[in-house]
Amino acid sequence: MSPLDLAAPRRNSDLDAALAEAHEAYAAARPRSAAIHERARAVMPGGNTRSVLFYTPFPTAMVRGEGCRLWDADGREYLDLLGEYTAGLFGHSETRIIEAVKQALDRGINLASVGEAEQDLARLIIGRFPSIELVRFTNSGTEANLLALAAARGFTGRTKVMVMRGGYHGGVLTFATEQSAVNLPIPLAFTDYNDPAAATRDILAEGSLLAAVLVEPMLGSGGCIPASREFLQALRDATRQTGAVLIFDEVMTSRHGPGGLQQRMDVIPDMTTLGKYMAGGMSFGAFGGRADIMAVFDGHKPGTLPHAGTFNNNVWSMAAGCVAMGEIFDAATAEALYARGEALRDALNAACTAAGVGMQFTGRGSMLTVHFRPGPITAPYAATPAENALRELFFFDLLAQGIYLARRGMAALSLPVGEADCARYVAAVEEFVAARKPLLAAGAVPV
Repeated sequence: MSPLDLAAPRRNSDLDAALAEAHEAYAAARPRSAAIHERARAVMPGGNTRSVLFYTPFPTAMVRGEGCRLWDADGREYLDLLGEYTAGLFGHSETRIIEAVKQALDRGINLASVGEAEQDLARLIIGRFPSIELVRFTNSGTEANLLALAAARGFTGRTKVMVMRGGYHGGVLTFATEQSAVNLPIPLAFTDYNDPAAATRDILAEGSLLAAVLVEPMLGSGGCIPASREFLQALRDATRQTGAVLIFDEVMTSRHGPGGLQQRMDVIPDMTTLGKYMAGGMSFGAFGGRADIMAVFDGHKPGTLPHAGTFNNNVWSMAAGCVAMGEIFDAATAEALYARGEALRDALNAACTAAGVGMQFTGRGSMLTVHFRPGPITAPYAATPAENALRELFFFDLLAQGIYLARRGMAALSLPVGEADCARYVAAVEEFVAARKPLLAAGAVPV
């Protein structure tokens, strides 16, 4: 019997009070995490060094992971559905990756030279992604996007870059608002996500000023909102007309099939950026594309652009990447993961529909995010205070059930997550809906 078939237990009907109660229960169950946070605040602003992991009253401190399980400092066990924001595709203890890293480190850590493993990994990546003829490596997806923009600017001789309102391409390329003190001072133009007519108009208006258009074929941190094929094709057509370089940020979405979403959607950009999981969870990023564009980094030619990075080809990332992409995440595995995520999202949305609440999950494949509003969600939006409170309540309620997600409600399945784990998540969501239904009804926002 589903929890939705039972009478909802008596709970506090006031959203703020319910959230305060959830915070209190959370803190009481995690005294060691609280102590770790207090000590950290003496040496780091906010007590941590990665903003996405910060939340009040304090973040849970994890001490161990195995497969798709995590254990915190207070001994509590969790089903890890966060998957390190897609970087943890292989889980916490994939033996083939661990062994590859150990063997690489046994041969020396910092060799300050080229090696064969980097070209082996490059061939694996080129063989998968239709847009990539040549590729170079970085330390992160953020760096990959920055270097791709540098390549586009160097190739075109132009400076301006178009991005999507609500997009995110790394810690210094974040566009929830059009101005941010952390962003690099690159001349920017903006257009609206999933609006083909507006994108076409705005790209043509910029004309010969525009070096590149940078877009995720599904917004990641922006709420797992997929782009329509019509929208991506409009970007493709308009950039061809103006000579701007079309860049797909597939740092997250490249997991959605053997050749990423570009292959699945059959819209091929000029350049692609990659990262996250491709080195088995190590620090890694990559950018690649048409050979004529990538030639701006060819050291055999005069006047080419420099590309620095001490750890671009570090031995552990190269070794892990060859195993991850060459032995483990093959086409069949990628398709199976995509199908598992699609089935999970369908089951979650069926539960929300059955309950009649203004709550839904968007995404593609193994990435999904919860939203507390009805109706189609095709673009980023400004959440209401009630929606933000419901999302936080969802996060803490799921933690109480032993399920670890992003605070923003995002899940990214890792390969060790099985059918029973997906069923557990559906059951936990059903329990949340049954317990919090009065709050969900009150917090629903019509669109």
